[in-house]
Amino acid sequence: MNDNLNIARDKELLEGLARDDDKALKTIYLDNFPAILRMVLQNNGSEDDAKDLFQEAMIVLYEKVQQGDFDLYSKLKTFLYAVCRHLWLKKLQGNTWQVELSDGLEESLPLEDSMEEHRKRDEQFNVMQKAMGKLGEPCKTLLEDYYLRKLSMQDIAGKFGYTNPDNAKNQKYKCLMRLKKLFFDQYTG
Repeated sequence: MNDNLNIARDKELLEGLARDDDKALKTIYLDNFPAILRMVLQNNGSEDDAKDLFQEAMIVLYEKVQQGDFDLYSKLKTFLYAVCRHLWLKKLQGNTWQVELSDGLEESLPLEDSMEEHRKRDEQFNVMQKAMGKLGEPCKTLLEDYYLRKLSMQDIAGKFGYTNPDNAKNQKYKCLMRLKKLFFDQYTG
């Protein structure tokens, strides 16, 4: 019953957005911006980043609503969070977040994709960041070089003074096992 009320309210808000109703826009902002702000702050962003990100997501939503054939297959909160998360990940990967989202994005969002699942993933991400911080050198840099900077095992072997790429690969495995232990020692979810 409560989900039906949420769906009806979300549809009213979208209809208001289509009519350029300031009250609908303000309600969408008040209901959804705090979660986006929290996500951005927890992932190396600022309040200004969150505002820009939310504005970009609102433009995506507004354009879809203006087309007149937009069907929301999840809660509005889930849709906006997923769009913001997608755009934020793009920005963190070094791309700009002003991207054209595919027409099928809303159809690709699973219905069970809830705010609780996003909160849990964010918590896991934070625990992983803490575990990386406790990992120490050279493991931290080795894993970052391989997974983030995409260096080859040959390059890593040269950088760290290993005799060959197989030794570097063996060390990477040991570092991963150490990171896994640190992660699960901290993670309670």
